[in-house]
Amino acid sequence: MELRHLRYFVAVAEERGITRAAARLHVSQPPLSRQMRDLEAEMQIPLFTRGAREVTLTPAGRRFLRDARDILRRVETAMGRARNAAPSTVGGIRVGFSPTPATEILPAGLKRFQKSHPRVPVMLMDLESRELLAGVRSRKLDVAFMIEPPMGSGRVLRFEPLQELPIGILVGREHPLARRRSVTVEEVLGESIVAFTRAGYPDYHLWLRRLVRHARRPAHIVSWVDGATSLMAAVEAGQGIAFGPPVYAVVAGRRAKYLPIVPGVPPVRLGCVLRTGRASPEVTSFVESLRAACAVTPATG
Repeated sequence: MELRHLRYFVAVAEERGITRAAARLHVSQPPLSRQMRDLEAEMQIPLFTRGAREVTLTPAGRRFLRDARDILRRVETAMGRARNAAPSTVGGIRVGFSPTPATEILPAGLKRFQKSHPRVPVMLMDLESRELLAGVRSRKLDVAFMIEPPMGSGRVLRFEPLQELPIGILVGREHPLARRRSVTVEEVLGESIVAFTRAGYPDYHLWLRRLVRHARRPAHIVSWVDGATSLMAAVEAGQGIAFGPPVYAVVAGRRAKYLPIVPGVPPVRLGCVLRTGRASPEVTSFVESLRAACAVTPATG
């Protein structure tokens, strides 16, 4: 058994399907299915109950999932400690970011930082929300620029807000709502919705729970996607509509139309996730550069 077997197993368990897990892991479906059967054969117990549309965990599989997650967390911690103990060979800061919300702000903030710190290299990593949080926790990242996530228990991480973003919807050009200039939340919640996966985007689902409570109506989610590119494609193909900030109008271009929700719904906060305690002067300056960029870039698109 190798670590990749554990990572594959956790992905299949969380996504409840080989197809979705394969897309998340960026591997093809047949080898992933074969790896899971090999894992069950090696352990000599069934871990999954395979249905027509999804797979579920057996009691043994649920027990193994808890242990597999724990093992992977311990490995990440050990790797982080080893990196921290090694002498630094390259200076600079490591910045993770959510690509779509950062589309307008990150380039402007990075330009400001490079003017004041021309000798400090910045390594940029485009990651999903869950990976951003894990990266800051394990010290693989110095800072994550993202939508405010659920921080969970403990005080390992802190969120520094920089800007509030209103939320509207993205609709396909052929959708009936595309003829409108705005929509109400009641109209939106009556539509089929394309949403980000719960496992990969806890920040999105934190906001969605707030919206449902605010509107006192459930959301009709028909499709789950693992990134902004997939979201745009699903909306363009007519699978449903999608929630997002105004920058989606820039990203979508002519592929889809962005509409504000009137009256407004709860906004989201864009900001930085850092480890608690004092950040380095370079990281502090980078966050301030993002703050300055937010101050001169309107959040209304």
